[in-house]
Amino acid sequence: MNFQPTLMHERVHTIDILRGVSLFGILLVNMFGFYLPQPHIDIAYWFTEAKDIMWQQTLDIYVQSSFYPLFSMLFGYGLAMQYTKSQRTGSNFYKFAPKRLFILFGIGLAHAFLIWWGDILVTYAFCGFFLIALMRLKSSWMVALAIMLNALLHGFILFALSIQGIANVEKTAQFVDITMVQNAIVAYGTGTWSDAFTQRLADLSVQMSLGAWFASLFTILPYMLIGAAAAKWRLIERAKELKVMWLMLAIVGIGLGLFIKSAPYMLTYTNMLDYVKVFVGGPILAVGYMAAIVVICLLPFALKLLSPFAKLGRMSMTMYIMQSIVCTFIFYNFGFGLYGKMSVQMGTYMALGIFAAQLVIAELWLSKFSQGPLEAIIKRFTYGKKLSEK
Repeated sequence: MNFQPTLMHERVHTIDILRGVSLFGILLVNMFGFYLPQPHIDIAYWFTEAKDIMWQQTLDIYVQSSFYPLFSMLFGYGLAMQYTKSQRTGSNFYKFAPKRLFILFGIGLAHAFLIWWGDILVTYAFCGFFLIALMRLKSSWMVALAIMLNALLHGFILFALSIQGIANVEKTAQFVDITMVQNAIVAYGTGTWSDAFTQRLADLSVQMSLGAWFASLFTILPYMLIGAAAAKWRLIERAKELKVMWLMLAIVGIGLGLFIKSAPYMLTYTNMLDYVKVFVGGPILAVGYMAAIVVICLLPFALKLLSPFAKLGRMSMTMYIMQSIVCTFIFYNFGFGLYGKMSVQMGTYMALGIFAAQLVIAELWLSKFSQGPLEAIIKRFTYGKKLSEK
């Protein structure tokens, strides 16, 4: 039996809404990478103006390190939904899933080399291959493996902090490669597209280093596994009967997550608190955000009110790439040349404006077509299905 792509009536709209909201969080975080030489600086110590520091710390608490775990869990959830559907229909999941990941990997490479160095798609595709290899595991084993992988990462970091004797030492700025910083400012801020391309290769040597690929198996894959386990348990589809669980996750996740992520700023900013903020507080807050949105979607008329986010979520691939195209044009010299000239506040407002425009674009596009253009390309090469009008 041939596997068919998900039809409109089969979609879980809460998941689309979660994807749409996640794209906003991802854009807020990525804005630093669009207008600053982020691979070569410590963003926490880059700003000198009080207002910039305040805005950066606010984004650090509410957004940074919380949306990549959320999007990773959604990625795993979606892939596991396709797996369970193939089991139900008698289709061969392993015939189309690797093909889809190869296409995703190719789009990610094109994005990274031709548009913006901060691509995450190649990492998702890379971890996705490990996920589909583990997809036959029971949900409980998936969660156990995710915990084990994450524990190995935490153990390594704690060991490194302990052996160096710096766990409770106040955190200081990391080493900054001044030459790379100056090269990036010149290439992106005043250079041509060719100059930007050359610099992008240098930035990718950091973003796609061997260590980064290896680290993704302990930072991205565990959340994908948790998302896949949740999909097998159908936790979102069964949200109404599990509303007490989701409500508790929302309250505890948001409350505890914000407390942990705020701790370094309320207390002495030690290396240990910085580690806990990123690797513990970030994922806990991600679960809280997810749970809160799931609970909101149970309210009457919520799905209708949040439908613009759902439509944007249905076009998440297209909208993610669009964000990079728009932002590089705004900040790089071959566009408006605003690289390095933005305050954090203005960058945040700009992200709000771009996202609002994307909500409108998604609404208009999906009023005529059933899916986004990049989603249609993936569908075409994966299933042999063309982009269809409504």
